[in-house]
Amino acid sequence: MSYVTGNQPTGTPTWIELDVSDMARATAFYGALFGWEFEAGAATAGRYTLCLLRGRPVAGLRPVAAREPAAAKEAAVPGHWRVYIATDDCDNTAKRVLAAGGTLVESPHDIGNQGRGALVVDPVGAEFGLWQGRERLGCEIVNEPGSLVRNDLTTPDPGPARAFYPAVFDYTLDGNDDLPDADFTFLRRPDGHEIGGIMGVPQGQPSVWGTLFEVADTDATVARAVEAGGTAGAPSDTFYARMAEITDPFGNSFQVGARP
Repeated sequence: MSYVTGNQPTGTPTWIELDVSDMARATAFYGALFGWEFEAGAATAGRYTLCLLRGRPVAGLRPVAAREPAAAKEAAVPGHWRVYIATDDCDNTAKRVLAAGGTLVESPHDIGNQGRGALVVDPVGAEFGLWQGRERLGCEIVNEPGSLVRNDLTTPDPGPARAFYPAVFDYTLDGNDDLPDADFTFLRRPDGHEIGGIMGVPQGQPSVWGTLFEVADTDATVARAVEAGGTAGAPSDTFYARMAEITDPFGNSFQVGARP
């Protein structure tokens, strides 16, 4: 069991959320897929729903209407979960974002006593959040079935991204000998911990932070996704896991993987 009991170090993916237009349908799908339970957040007057695994938060569902229309139009990258990266000083990290060429969609702001957050778009157009946890740490279970295991940035323009993220989070870049033919670099915190990577993809594809959920059985998860109203690609074996891409009933795509 991989419980998180304190704020993650700065630069670590710490929370994921999804904008949804139909909360009932979203909770039905993800409950069937991952066995999650759900709780409306009191701090947001019921406008935000926590996804729970064994009673602990592992993700969030954010009603589209909970955003200001102008911000939603500017920030939303349709079709993907949003990742929040931990920081011990949201305001200072937001300043580093601007200095490195990013933009702020939502400036740093308090969310009750839960924490302080912001929404950012990087120089290649990928959106992510900043999170300085207080009462809400972020994902309290990771790296086990039904929870977040990894986030990677895919972009047709990896050069500016590889300059931006080290400037903001002090990451170091490292090649991947397991994928010699891929345009891929690891992102590592100053302590050497790998937090994800940047993958160059063909022109014409959007720049997005992708989300990988761990599952116990990829083939069974694919079957549940289809039965619950989603679609899925065929599972395939990789060096790291047996993986598949799933698209929920709203068109949001993500990956699932069962490690050997």
